[in-house]
Amino acid sequence: MQSPWAAAGLCALVGLVVFQVWGNAVRGYIDTPSVFWWWGWQWFNEGSEAEHGPLLVALAVWLVWRNLSKDEVRSKKFEVGEVWPGVVAMVGALGLHALGFVVQQTRISILAVLLFAWGVARLGGGARWGRATVFPLALLLFAIPLGVLDAVGFHLRLGVITTTELIARAAGIEVVRNGTQLFAPDGSYQYDVAAACSGVRSLLALLALSALIAYVWVRAWWRRGAVFLLAFPLTFVGNVVRIGAIVFAGEWFGQRAGEIVHDWAGFLVFVIVLGGVLAVSTWLAKGESEGGATEKVAGGPGAATPATAETGVVRGSRAWRAAAVVGLAAVGTVNFLVRVDAWAVRAEAGIRLAPDGMNPAELPTFVGTEWIGRETEVTQVERETLPADTGYSRRLYVSVNDRREQVLISIVLSGQDRTSIHRPEICLVGQGWSIGTREEAEFSDALGHVVPAALLRLQREVTRRDGARVEVPALFAYWFVGRDRVATTTAERLWYTALNRLRLRPDRWAYVVARTVQLDGESEADARARMEAVVEQLLPQLVPAADEQQLRG
Repeated sequence: MQSPWAAAGLCALVGLVVFQVWGNAVRGYIDTPSVFWWWGWQWFNEGSEAEHGPLLVALAVWLVWRNLSKDEVRSKKFEVGEVWPGVVAMVGALGLHALGFVVQQTRISILAVLLFAWGVARLGGGARWGRATVFPLALLLFAIPLGVLDAVGFHLRLGVITTTELIARAAGIEVVRNGTQLFAPDGSYQYDVAAACSGVRSLLALLALSALIAYVWVRAWWRRGAVFLLAFPLTFVGNVVRIGAIVFAGEWFGQRAGEIVHDWAGFLVFVIVLGGVLAVSTWLAKGESEGGATEKVAGGPGAATPATAETGVVRGSRAWRAAAVVGLAAVGTVNFLVRVDAWAVRAEAGIRLAPDGMNPAELPTFVGTEWIGRETEVTQVERETLPADTGYSRRLYVSVNDRREQVLISIVLSGQDRTSIHRPEICLVGQGWSIGTREEAEFSDALGHVVPAALLRLQREVTRRDGARVEVPALFAYWFVGRDRVATTTAERLWYTALNRLRLRPDRWAYVVARTVQLDGESEADARARMEAVVEQLLPQLVPAADEQQLRG
């Protein structure tokens, strides 16, 4: 059988096996070797913000059918270029997947799946199928959950709340802003722009729909790009309108009215974004029609002549040779991935370990003569959520002079899987904290140990014994300790994680936290001094065995 589709089908089967059996190296939260299961699971997990995935798959299938219907040229004179672009795409996809597997970034492997799928279509259907599937497969990029948007969302929240504050003040409404919170001076209403209200939850879906509208409505690629980029400012505007509506309702009609508006105002973002994108797309499409823009019609002047039967045989023969190349590349990739799995068990920690080799060394019971460390149990939820080989060491240090003065020191040590540790901001929001500002800090001791850290200012509403609800401020410092360096951002940690895994020197990163609550009537400087007093005495246990210059990278 000399059909190029038969050869392409064999390549698809090879890719299916590779991505199903050796597709995922990140087993902490979703224990599966399959990249397909890992990706599909995200679509039905509310926390992944990717529930629009199945809809995009359906739209992609429709787009392929639509594009093939418009392009009626079913065969062309055979050229070598009909085969090898698909081969290059599939071999490149296997290499990209190997990279994603090594650095434990399954999202890179999903990119490889999409590239491999395009290669299969290009090999079997030639240029016609290649053209028809480029955009539909690219559209599925928006179905990939992106953790980096957590950080983007935080800044978007601040931007939305700051703009809303300015608008409210310009309208004569007195509001007080604290981090991501807006409230009336008299306490008649209060609103916190949580992550779900920042616009990030809907951003990927809106970008996907904007890209689809631009692709269908407009022909020129630069116009399509302009329509797509328009979704970013419109999403910001839509969220400002939404939050503004809640604030104005709360000001005019009370807190309950603001809550009612909050419940139904989410659609405003979609109305503003999609309405704006549709309006601009229609305007641009009208301009193209008036300007005489025309599409290239398949089968018109310059269309290729139909292939002869002999040409089909030649093309089919070349397609099978191309499939053999893909098969050999797949065998080599699988052999490499199996070795990578064996190397992963050699991951090393930079901090001191307990005798069991899994947990960090136990934190001391006493720190100097002024602090006593109380054992703080790791919750069952943490143990069930994080990988089984995650290590912990945690104590709450209480001042012997004033038991209200407390500093929590926590170490979470990753196992062989990097998913033991994630962005601190996620946990803090889940625990009810509102994040204010972030700055770079530094801890040092008399022995010359110096460690950079990220310092967050937090707020959390609590109910006192008398029933009054008050905002409690806190300081939260954290840093990540690798085998030979300290990182203060998740991006930096992931970069060095990937780099060291490529060097076959994987890390077991430790996530170190120091937290203290600011007491009533206490200044932030006093709370920070208390935190520093405890941390500086524990510092040799909270940094890798390296000199100061190595610590700072």
